[in-house]
Amino acid sequence: MNCLLSDYCNANVLDEGHPLSRDPGGHYVQPALGEHKDYVEAIAAWPIQAHPEAFGLHENADITCAQNEVKDLFETVLSLQPRVSTGGGKSREDVIDEAAGALLDKVPSEWLMLDICKWYPIMYEESQNTVLQQECMRYNKLLKQMASTLKDVRKALKGEVVMSTELDSLASSLYNNQVPGMWESKAYPSLKPLVLWQDDLLRRCNFIDDWVQHGIPATFWISGFFFPQAFLTAINQNFARKAQIGIDTVSCEMLNRTVANPADPVAELERPESGAIVWGLFLEGCAWDPEGFTLSESRPKELFTSYVPVWLKPVQNRQKPDPKETFMCPCYKILTRKGVLSTTGHSTNFVCTFEVPTKVNPNHWVKRGVALFLALAY
Repeated sequence: MNCLLSDYCNANVLDEGHPLSRDPGGHYVQPALGEHKDYVEAIAAWPIQAHPEAFGLHENADITCAQNEVKDLFETVLSLQPRVSTGGGKSREDVIDEAAGALLDKVPSEWLMLDICKWYPIMYEESQNTVLQQECMRYNKLLKQMASTLKDVRKALKGEVVMSTELDSLASSLYNNQVPGMWESKAYPSLKPLVLWQDDLLRRCNFIDDWVQHGIPATFWISGFFFPQAFLTAINQNFARKAQIGIDTVSCEMLNRTVANPADPVAELERPESGAIVWGLFLEGCAWDPEGFTLSESRPKELFTSYVPVWLKPVQNRQKPDPKETFMCPCYKILTRKGVLSTTGHSTNFVCTFEVPTKVNPNHWVKRGVALFLALAY
């Protein structure tokens, strides 16, 4: 709000012709001093549908707006469709049973916590072991819920158990390719449809299982964490304990790393002596210029771009970066940009603020709505 108000609450707005936005037509300028009718005529000359630049947004914002409207429309239509099939082909029950069977076959097995605690015990020197244990426990709860409810809904379709309200809701979600509410209550935030959600879950489980089988990885796919805030805290905790200093004096310096293939940095980057290298982030509202090593304008029709790996390097009593050359970019788990405080005091969606280098005024990216995300909707 302060960024937007600064464009209108300043001494320059008293000058005739002062531009109030960067829209291509140059319509929004300070009108000349005149009568009431002169101001009405000036406002009437503005376009009925404002260009995104009038609000400081990129023209790609029109595409995002249209996509969200269509998504809401089709979700409403989907919720109103009849639940009993009247035509030929497979019945609704057959479709649900096949979907439940296919999902059940792909549900990963749970990790044995006794083995996890034996291989990665809680240690003063390595806080990431605690993070791994917590991640395994959270995923185990989700996997157990998925396996039990999928078995129950198949039995309910055959009449072997009573079709409860919860199972009926689960069956409807499977039919509509939506993530069931019974799973969302125990799962990580996600906007993906059911099929893509399961693929994402398998990838996350593979990330955790690779950690279990081969030890702490050289780089971390931060999107694969159930609770990434605990991982970020563990980075500072390891450094503070090793240096025997207070953790409240430690914060992470965020150093971007250049790689030939940002989609697969594991093969190129080695584990640093302190901190951790994270990857898997996505930018919205702008693009990343690998040559200039700074933010750049979005390319037409490209709504999201991959962000480079970041070395989170713990430093004691770190000096704040130059506010004119650094954009304090918010990072969220999903695209909704909102959340509630959990019992731990952390947001359910907001992760942290990343320091991103910029060669233009950071307010430009604030008005662009630039943010980082751990996961997209597809």
